[in-house]
Amino acid sequence: MAELSESRPLRIAVLNDFPVVVAGVTAMLAPYRERVAVVDRGTDKEVDCDVDLVLYDTFGAADHAVNGVRGLARQTGAPVVVFSWTTDRELVRKALDAGAAGFLPKTLLPEQLVVRLEQIHGGLEVGPAQAGPRGSRPADWPGAEHGLTPREAEVVALIARGLSNRDIADRSYLSINSVKTYIRTAYRKMGVKTRPQAVLWLLRNGFDPEA
Repeated sequence: MAELSESRPLRIAVLNDFPVVVAGVTAMLAPYRERVAVVDRGTDKEVDCDVDLVLYDTFGAADHAVNGVRGLARQTGAPVVVFSWTTDRELVRKALDAGAAGFLPKTLLPEQLVVRLEQIHGGLEVGPAQAGPRGSRPADWPGAEHGLTPREAEVVALIARGLSNRDIADRSYLSINSVKTYIRTAYRKMGVKTRPQAVLWLLRNGFDPEA
């Protein structure tokens, strides 16, 4: 694995079948270009230049991650990191066994994603909610035991941090209507009706506003 100089950012390729997904992930990482530079991106599973990592965004096809990892590893020769909403333990295990260098959940905030990528390049095999060696048990996301989906958990976690609906939409690359829908369905599962009630529930159920 190539050593990074202090002046050179981590070079990554972002791949997915849908151009809009590739563009979204690239935009999310853009503010961190001094640490993580997207030097290649595409929808054809081809990487045209030397990279340190391949970030493989599975979008709605996480069950295809295993075949994707094998093919990308052969084609690029670079470590492949799976980026997915689905964090089923069996799928994570299969992807790692197939050669993935890490498996990251989309509930990560951009800064957390950058840190995880740096850790993986440093030699750690990172699972969905932890950064540890191979064999560590992937943890569920906060609120999973109450039926919250990863996306609902991501949205309400930002409520716990005091963000407005508009701020959440901008941070998550969602429309304002989508944010409102996720909040409405999450509130129903949480058994709350107002934002203050939601914040109290979130603090009581493992959502750290400082995370």
